[in-house]
Amino acid sequence: MGRYIRDDGDDLLIGWLERKGDDFPFYRGRPVALTLFDWVIILAAVVAGVGLLFTTLALFPSGLAGFIPAIVYVAVPLGALILVAGSSWTALFRPLQWNDAVIILGFFLLNAAVTIGVGALAVNLFETSRNPAVAIIETSTDFERALFFLKAVIQLLGEEIFSVLPFLAMLAWLYHSVGIRRTKAVFLAALVASILFALIHLPTYQWHLPQALVALVPIRMVLLLPYIITKNIWVSTAVHVLNDWAIFGLPLVVAMAAH
Repeated sequence: MGRYIRDDGDDLLIGWLERKGDDFPFYRGRPVALTLFDWVIILAAVVAGVGLLFTTLALFPSGLAGFIPAIVYVAVPLGALILVAGSSWTALFRPLQWNDAVIILGFFLLNAAVTIGVGALAVNLFETSRNPAVAIIETSTDFERALFFLKAVIQLLGEEIFSVLPFLAMLAWLYHSVGIRRTKAVFLAALVASILFALIHLPTYQWHLPQALVALVPIRMVLLLPYIITKNIWVSTAVHVLNDWAIFGLPLVVAMAAH
């Protein structure tokens, strides 16, 4: 199959959501066209990154060495993107703008509300268990807690890469090969990426698939919206970092206040 380039007038942005005159990278040949095989390489690297993350977490569970799994998680898929896209890989990472701060704060608050809502739903539908990471943080030293929150920044960037690259790959396939209109392709690609995000968190949910899907697909859809609006992975990463810092930090603050 040749390179993905389709420009047939079906280029309407989602007016109420996207910035005028902006578009996602790669799927329409800008800044560089990628072949189907290029996307296969990228997706294979995304899968390999997850596998290496879980493998290295077992080898380097804590301390400064605990940064190794997070770094590998980021480096492997980015390395594949650099391999096929060359210097255009930086299209994922745009400079932050002042109005991005409003988007970051707004979607952090929106995601907090969605997290509370789906959490309440999950409690009513399933027998839930506490995230084991919270217990680890509560029993850690201050230095270990600092390392945990710093490492989370890198790992959450990895989670954004894990979601955004499959989103772009699915968007390219749906738009060019299947011929779905762009708006519908964006929604379906976001849904697929969100389901994949839920699947890699199955160990956290004791391999309870329905609970993982109910709890995480809506949250991941919300977390993808900042990227869809800005086309900048730094923005969605910032929202994700604030979200997880709040999830893990608030129980710690409450526990410390109780003592």
